[in-house]
Amino acid sequence: MSDNKLSKEFLLTLYRRMVLIRRFEERVKFLFLEGAMPGTIHQCQGQEASAVGVCAALQPDDVITSTHRPHGHCIAKGLPVKDMMAELFGKTTGCCKGKGGSMHMGDITKGIIPAIAIVGGGVPLAAGAAMAFQMRSQKRVAVAFMGDGATNEGVVYETLNMASIWNLPVVFVVENNLYGASTPVAMVNRCGNLSEKAKIFCIPGVTVDGNDPLAVFEAAGEAIRRARNGEGPTLLELMTYRITGHSRRDPALYQPKDERDHAKAVEPIGRFGGYLTEQNGVSEEELRAIQSDVDREIEEALQFAQNSPLPKPEDALEDLFVEAL
Repeated sequence: MSDNKLSKEFLLTLYRRMVLIRRFEERVKFLFLEGAMPGTIHQCQGQEASAVGVCAALQPDDVITSTHRPHGHCIAKGLPVKDMMAELFGKTTGCCKGKGGSMHMGDITKGIIPAIAIVGGGVPLAAGAAMAFQMRSQKRVAVAFMGDGATNEGVVYETLNMASIWNLPVVFVVENNLYGASTPVAMVNRCGNLSEKAKIFCIPGVTVDGNDPLAVFEAAGEAIRRARNGEGPTLLELMTYRITGHSRRDPALYQPKDERDHAKAVEPIGRFGGYLTEQNGVSEEELRAIQSDVDREIEEALQFAQNSPLPKPEDALEDLFVEAL
């Protein structure tokens, strides 16, 4: 890790956002296991540095698209956890008024196009947003998050080709957690690094340590700078690991024990916390204070969600696009 003389305040902000994602995911997991929440969840424990590092390099009016695993991206881009918790409970105060649930989180006012659960489905939307920015001569950037499994989807190849041809201000971020659901990435790809696929489209392809928020921030910052300055798209591969199941019912028995143990030893929060205390003069008390503050915020979000009203049946008729006859 290298902080490149980043301020202590900024470094602690990165740490807090990662802790907020992890603690939110852990709290939500137990709420689902207790049967307190409807629906299902796909969580991102272990991948926090990828979301936080990328979004820290964005401007407020830049946009992202997400996946069926969107909680970390949303928190990293600034969506309040109380709005997310209410959405998970299906309440009217949720970020999508209780109509989206876990796999469709978003808030366009925060630059988060509501997530799409279809694998690779958010990628063309990011390119579409980038095209709009380009046509309007706006110096804004779109980021498309996807998993390693999405890189084999036809729509992703089509979008990469289009973005390359039209030089769109978009960054394609592949969070390579080594598994597409339960399928090892090596079983479905011959590339050593998925970023090598960028060569097909004559755009830069970069692979970095996705568990190092500073490495992600630096690489994402360069890709975003290029896009913002009219230099076109980049394919950014972030090597990470999901230390939880694919979904709430998945015990992840397909992950070898030694691989899983190693992943837990190098997971981003403990690793970055150690870096802060050893090389940046941050005390253990400061880190614990952040953790306590995050826990308080999550409990307040839970109370907010539980006390919020449920939608009425007639609310299903609102927020629709209706074609005039």
